[in-house]
Amino acid sequence: QVQLVESGGDVVQPGGSLRLSCEASGFAFRFFDVHWHRQAPGKQRELVASIASGGATNYADSVKGRFTISRDNSKSTVYLQMNSLKLEDTAVYYCRSTADWGQGTQVTVSS
Repeated sequence: QVQLVESGGDVVQPGGSLRLSCEASGFAFRFFDVHWHRQAPGKQRELVASIASGGATNYADSVKGRFTISRDNSKSTVYLQMNSLKLEDTAVYYCRSTADWGQGTQVTVSS
């Protein structure tokens, strides 16, 4: 079955960096778009970044210039490089592809 497993969440200070990973299995990963979403406490889940099967990328305005999404089809993995982190980036980050979601990984930005 389809599985998406996120990792890389941590506690980091403002201005710091993290790299999240989403490892996929159970489907032909290279043919599918992959998305990162996040959900902060008390807020709706929002789309953060997307990468198409061909490599085209899109970002939410709030993370443009700070976050970079990439994929390694040989590893069935998508990455989210997050730089210049802000307090408001604190959230659970979820990976999505096809109609499936991962379990999420917690990112906490705190001084």
